[in-house]
Amino acid sequence: MAQDAASSGETGSSYVRTVKGSFEDVAFAVEQAITNEGLVIDLTSHVGEMLARTKEDVGGAKDLFTQADVFSFCSAKVSREVMEADPANIQHCPYSIFVYETADEPGKIVVGHRTYPGETMQPVNEMLTKLVDTGTE
Repeated sequence: MAQDAASSGETGSSYVRTVKGSFEDVAFAVEQAITNEGLVIDLTSHVGEMLARTKEDVGGAKDLFTQADVFSFCSAKVSREVMEADPANIQHCPYSIFVYETADEPGKIVVGHRTYPGETMQPVNEMLTKLVDTGTE
């Protein structure tokens, strides 16, 4: 069962769900939620691997994640809608969903997305929330 949480901090707000399970299974479910909507993942950023690989080079003191990925993609339909409402919304594309498991809490997988500001970006927030919810069911 997923736990929902909305967070708001210095870096902005986000929508997250936390589930118990394996990182691989949850990440695969999120990827399937995205592609099953006809969306194409442009890039999967393996943030966890990068941080582990560079930890010593940058003076890192601890392991942050067992694994952490960010899926980046766009939706032609939703992007057109929000950019017709305000062309400046181009700055938010591509959209992303993050999936991570911290080194301190293995088996607890966090999935979420940033919450975009303004009424014109609500269709993107709704799309991303639906994808996160579907991927964590």
